[in-house]
Amino acid sequence: MVLAGTIEKKTGNISLSWSVVMAVACLIFLFAFLFHRFYLPCPSTDISGSENRKGFADAFRTYFQQEKIIYIVMFILLYRLGEAMLVKMTGPFLLDSPEAGGLGLATETVGYLYGTVGVISLSVGGILGGWLISAYGLKKCLLPMAIMLNAPDLLYVYLAMFQPPIETVYLMVALEQFGYGLGFTAFSVFLIYITRDPYKTSHFAISTGLMALGMMLPGMISGMLQSVLGYVNFFIFVLVFTIPGMVLLFFIPLDNSREQNME
Repeated sequence: MVLAGTIEKKTGNISLSWSVVMAVACLIFLFAFLFHRFYLPCPSTDISGSENRKGFADAFRTYFQQEKIIYIVMFILLYRLGEAMLVKMTGPFLLDSPEAGGLGLATETVGYLYGTVGVISLSVGGILGGWLISAYGLKKCLLPMAIMLNAPDLLYVYLAMFQPPIETVYLMVALEQFGYGLGFTAFSVFLIYITRDPYKTSHFAISTGLMALGMMLPGMISGMLQSVLGYVNFFIFVLVFTIPGMVLLFFIPLDNSREQNME
């Protein structure tokens, strides 16, 4: 976004700025794909389709035969429901004019806000979350980290209501991204926790597919909802949407002995 904002400033051509950014992103993802294809390790217990023709079907069958699978699937779909709504509208909110209820920031500023401050805060939260889970276990950490994921959404209600100076915006986005780092780390570890031999990689892929679905579907209606409610009421609704995932925390299977086996 910083690159897009810089090109936009110099050329005045918004389409060109985003075309360049997308081309750069494409090259980065291509490089990442090639690197991961040859260097990422797979669990030694994995069975590939070439070794077992039933591997593909068995991976799905064993995944959906797990204990409390209905609660697991609902949790994966709904854990980030509020965040799924929020993340689609943060960009428009930061860029929209104050008259439209936004903060009226420049594209370049939003790039620094999320691409620098946000990424640093997210990384710190993720690293801290990993350390805490390693030290205290997923069962003890999942609820507090879920709260840390969702509670900072309240900050966007404040931003929409009072449109504070840019320094406050930086601070609040940093806090929200830090909490997101903590909460998403716990969620990622849970997705690993529910994988089973000999299809750990396949099970994780199924879980991440469900996770993506849980982010995509709410995101499809977030813009329409915001246009009806306005930013303040939309962010209040985002807080309401965090409740289902929090409730499901008390129904998913979490076994300390299983955590020890993960290690």
